[in-house]
Amino acid sequence: MSVQLFARMKRLMQFTAKIEPHELRAAMVSFTLVFVLMAAYYILRPVRDAMASDWSDAQVSVLWTFTFLFSFIAAAIHGYFVSRVQLRYLVPGIYGFFASTFVGVYILLGSSVNVDWVNKAFYVWVSVFSLFQVSVFWSFMSDTFNKDQSTRLFGFITTGASIGAIVGPAIPALFAENIGISNLLLIASLVLMATIPLIFYIQHLKHVDLGNHDVHADMAMQKGLGGNPLAGYQVFFKTPFLLGIGLFIFLYAGIGSFVYFELKNLMVDFSREQRTQYWALIDVATNTLTIISGMFITSRLASRFGLALTLALVPVCIVLGLLTVALVPLVWMVVALQIFRRAGNYGITRPAREMLFTIVDRETRFKAKQVIDVVVYRGGDVFWGWSFTALTALLGLGVAGVALVGAAIATLWAAVGVFLGRHFATHDRPD
Repeated sequence: MSVQLFARMKRLMQFTAKIEPHELRAAMVSFTLVFVLMAAYYILRPVRDAMASDWSDAQVSVLWTFTFLFSFIAAAIHGYFVSRVQLRYLVPGIYGFFASTFVGVYILLGSSVNVDWVNKAFYVWVSVFSLFQVSVFWSFMSDTFNKDQSTRLFGFITTGASIGAIVGPAIPALFAENIGISNLLLIASLVLMATIPLIFYIQHLKHVDLGNHDVHADMAMQKGLGGNPLAGYQVFFKTPFLLGIGLFIFLYAGIGSFVYFELKNLMVDFSREQRTQYWALIDVATNTLTIISGMFITSRLASRFGLALTLALVPVCIVLGLLTVALVPLVWMVVALQIFRRAGNYGITRPAREMLFTIVDRETRFKAKQVIDVVVYRGGDVFWGWSFTALTALLGLGVAGVALVGAAIATLWAAVGVFLGRHFATHDRPD
């Protein structure tokens, strides 16, 4: 019976995600890896977001500024280690490092150290981790699968992230008030450590099952990438394609920041534990929708209609949603927009965006990509966070006014997506 069940599951995955037989193990282990990774993060995320309602918009903007500065430094440090550490150890080393830091926060919360400062430091550090953990994972994926495989498989693999993003927040949603906030940090650290053996196994499958190896890649894996640790910044500013990806992320951050601030302010009257549970429930709803799009939509959109339409689809829908909010500025509309924005990003936009990095060279994937995903993203958070504060505190704009500004931003976001998708269609993966 179990053999028959496995065979049926295998046929289902091959049908839904177009997985070839020799790709199945690598795709499933990658699916499991991102599941575990996102489960760990989503245990931490509601805790972080619940803290924000204790602080003013200006205070949160200051914390976002610190997040940007730490992200800039972290990206440079990452570039240093990429230049000197064997890549087979780099990815598990990064996740092991972050796991140890969250154990450290757990210890500090139980000590006599000023709790408010620990909370703010934790808020900043989780924000740094949130981008690094995803960016490093997709760098690892783009170094594991070729261009054709990425087009077919990334949507399916992203579904693992979505399931992890449901299981993860379910823990604080159900148990936050019973086990306490600090214990959630310890649980997340233990879950994050489980990624390490999975990473080593995928590296094995890359050669054994996928056959995606060549002499130069093997040498790079053994010796590190070498070169200038700041090369990522240099390549980014000199390459129009990378600048386009950076602008795409910058504009996405603008939409996310506006909606985040609105929800933060709406939850100010709830307790920390209640906010944690509510943010966790929003995460569950978001990622349930993400599963549907990642499993059944993304790969087919990219394969049939091309990356230009795939990258522009969510921004266009966001434009329509924001115009609706401007006409009907109700709380439930903002919540619905947040759920759709995040589900669309995780299930469609994010895997489509990661496909763009399969046509750049190895150094760009492991150096410049982190600059884009971490520094540009967090720089966008700083810019748009202070912009939101200015629009509401200085200009006195309400929900409707902010929504109209957001609609203009999303329109430009869609246009940049079309440009990037067309570039992808006319360029091949480098040797």
